Amino acid sequence: MSAKRSKRRIATVAEACDVLDAIAPIALAQSWDNVGLLAGDHDAPVRRMLCCIDLTPAVVDEAEAAKIDFVMAYHPPIFKPVSRLTIPGDGAESAVFRCIRSGIAVYSTHTALDAADGGTNDVIAAHCGVRDTEPLEFVDDPRTDECKVVVFVPPDEVERVANAMFDAGAGHIGDYSRCSYRLAGHGTFLGGEGTNPAVGTRGKMERVDEIRLEAIVSRPDVPAVVAAIRRTHSYEEPAFDVYPLCSHPVRGIGRRGKLPTATTLGKLARKLKKACAAPTVQIVGSPDQLVTRVVIVVGAAGSLPFRGPLSEDDVIITGEIRHHDALTIRRRGCSAIALGHWASERPVLIPLAARIGAALPGVEVRVSHRDADPFAPA
Repeated sequence: MSAKRSKRRIATVAEACDVLDAIAPIALAQSWDNVGLLAGDHDAPVRRMLCCIDLTPAVVDEAEAAKIDFVMAYHPPIFKPVSRLTIPGDGAESAVFRCIRSGIAVYSTHTALDAADGGTNDVIAAHCGVRDTEPLEFVDDPRTDECKVVVFVPPDEVERVANAMFDAGAGHIGDYSRCSYRLAGHGTFLGGEGTNPAVGTRGKMERVDEIRLEAIVSRPDVPAVVAAIRRTHSYEEPAFDVYPLCSHPVRGIGRRGKLPTATTLGKLARKLKKACAAPTVQIVGSPDQLVTRVVIVVGAAGSLPFRGPLSEDDVIITGEIRHHDALTIRRRGCSAIALGHWASERPVLIPLAARIGAALPGVEVRVSHRDADPFAPA
């Protein structure tokens, strides 16, 4: 009897969103941005995905012709509140309408991918030969939602109470479980007339040996852990505390790092022009200026590179630079390379598509051929 071939389960829009959020966490996006799933049915199947920078009419044509189910558009085609979705239309909203009509989900990563490890800025850093980078800013990780629960337990009850807390969800740190800290000490109490203390006598000041037992608890699990303490602790009124924890700082937007070897501004600009397939590249500074460090902000750098110290050894690498920012760069004595907004962001798409494909093996992930720089050399 021949074995039946098992069918590969089809991924859903929700699963594709989860993969993208793991690669470029939505929580890392700038507060003004509009990232995540912009249009689509969470339960719809995803067999083919298309990655692009801009959701233009040409990209929608490509998606419809290729029977794409899910478009990852780096720039959000819906950015401000939308009052109408119509065809024809001058804005990107008409492209979103076409996608909705064709059953194509639309997702944007934008500044979440700029901040994420392996994202837009890290790809440009790798093209520069820079491996060890630091972000231009650190941010609190909004995904951290943990507390520390501390309870004071008689020594002979510690294991019982601790196990009950663990079973209720306490004690997880990364890939480790049943984590706790224990410290011996002394507790005191004076029970009133209406009490029935498990240890000692009411109306008498008592001093007892206790163990301080503490464990990390996810905020949603706190009620169950507290209930486990009350259920297993022998005291009539167990003493416990719940402390909300500050989130750990994570890498934010932008990157800075040291070049493997010193080079000239002109040589680095030519190298990046080729690596990014940029039609034109502009520089601020002398082509012969020697640079040893890079400050990378893809797209439009704005004032972000100026938040830290800059010297003649630094080169700002970005997509576009405003005139007055270029003057500031000259006054600071550093230099800059403007690759073009689209050209500075486009290099991330190939490695991003590979990462998505590895996480969703049943999905065909491709990079758009119709996605194009709106500017062209004369």
